[in-house]
Amino acid sequence: MAPIYNSEFGTLRSLFWPIHRQERRKLVPMLIMLFCICFNYSLLRTIKDVVFITAAGAEVIPFVKVWGIFPMAILITLIFTKLSNTFTQEKVFYFMVSGFLLLYVLFAFVIYPARDSIHLNYCADYLQTLLPEGCKGFIHMLRYWSFTAFYVMSELWSTSIMTVLFWGLANEITKLAEVKRFYCVLSTGSNLASITAGLIAGRLTHLDSYGLFLSHDPWEQALMLLTILIVISGIFTMLAYRWMVKNVEEVSAYETTTKANSKVKSHLSLKKSLNYILNSNYLICIAIIVVSYNLVINLIEVVWKDQLRALYPSTTQYNDHLSYLLIVQGVLSTILALAMSKLIDIFGWTATALITPIVMLISSFAFFGFLFFNHQPIYDLLPFLGLPPYILAVYIGSFQNAAIKATKYSVFDATKEMSYVPLSPEQKIQGKTAIDGIGSRFGKFGGSIIYQTLLLFFVSVGATAPIVAFTLVLVIIFWILAVRSLGRQFAQLNPQIDPMVNEEEILLEESPNPA
Repeated sequence: MAPIYNSEFGTLRSLFWPIHRQERRKLVPMLIMLFCICFNYSLLRTIKDVVFITAAGAEVIPFVKVWGIFPMAILITLIFTKLSNTFTQEKVFYFMVSGFLLLYVLFAFVIYPARDSIHLNYCADYLQTLLPEGCKGFIHMLRYWSFTAFYVMSELWSTSIMTVLFWGLANEITKLAEVKRFYCVLSTGSNLASITAGLIAGRLTHLDSYGLFLSHDPWEQALMLLTILIVISGIFTMLAYRWMVKNVEEVSAYETTTKANSKVKSHLSLKKSLNYILNSNYLICIAIIVVSYNLVINLIEVVWKDQLRALYPSTTQYNDHLSYLLIVQGVLSTILALAMSKLIDIFGWTATALITPIVMLISSFAFFGFLFFNHQPIYDLLPFLGLPPYILAVYIGSFQNAAIKATKYSVFDATKEMSYVPLSPEQKIQGKTAIDGIGSRFGKFGGSIIYQTLLLFFVSVGATAPIVAFTLVLVIIFWILAVRSLGRQFAQLNPQIDPMVNEEEILLEESPNPA
């Protein structure tokens, strides 16, 4: 099937900017919002890893995601629901964004400078004499409690602000005729934000060459400057949203719709929301996809970050590597995002949505295969590469991480959000809030539970790799099956978006209605 946009926009424009003049009023502020939100998320993701992992080690991550992120994700979801029942969606947006920004400022300018005096070192040392060695991650989580709190709130920026608030708005105000074109442009903007964040984070870390004016510690000063940029970006996000409320008709209608639906939401508890999902084959498939991605990426990242910390123990070195990785990831994501509308036109929604699990599967085989066979004669060739084996391991893991995140931000997010578009307003509200607000954290929660159990027996992260690899393969298989099932149901509602699904498969689908 030939691309559908060339005749309307021309070859280059259909690739970079397939937007009508009258659509710019709605898309441009959305693009600004997403750029700023993703810029903040990229910076926060780098900062939290630099601060926390260089101090506590990668083995602390599973414990934080179980005992910190998962319960806080539930709490944030309940707070969001309560605010939505009380205030307009506009005010909810301002409250949520401002609350996160305030916490980041408090950490950078008050808590982090006082870290040595407020951490629970004596308590942690005592627990270390009582608990087995496999609980070292849990002890470090308590010891560096302020780093734990910052790590949790940085992770929740993605779920609360980007996934629930921004994409919730985008799904409501984007029409089916616009969805492929809009989401491909938005995906490109989010990837450019990642590149920008990587360039800035790498530069600010080395400002000590020009003098220290906020702190005597170069990294502490970089943290403060990065936080200031995060606040400025957050303010631009709120200003763009305010402009849309005043000037875009669809956003005003969205405000009215969400206010009208507040009565419905007030009668739906968390349990009822989950039951709502379980009664819909369509939403179950989306939930499996979201949970699978987050479980798999959590399992992979712990092993990779454990190697990365061993190679780069200092905050500056660790930050430099992650900054470069952000740039590589952003470039790969941008290339994929620019090609995504063509991929959907040619191959359909299902085949495009399968890109992420397939890349995950192939890269996992490469990464874990390297770990399992790191003593084979193939390493006799390494001198020709000029890299010791342990450095090559980090680079392979880094490239895998960049490739996975690139497909996630350019393909996974866009195709997932497209799947919400044909649903009713009630399905979007309840399904998206529960799946993206809690389902994503449930995936990471499951991965962390697996790690915690394994660490009790194997102690080190590296020793758990064979079991982790086997688990990954099983989860990715379920992920692929869920994408195929969702694709058949999605094609029934949107045959023009996914024309490549076999018609016989659609007829065999038992539930023609996503609800």
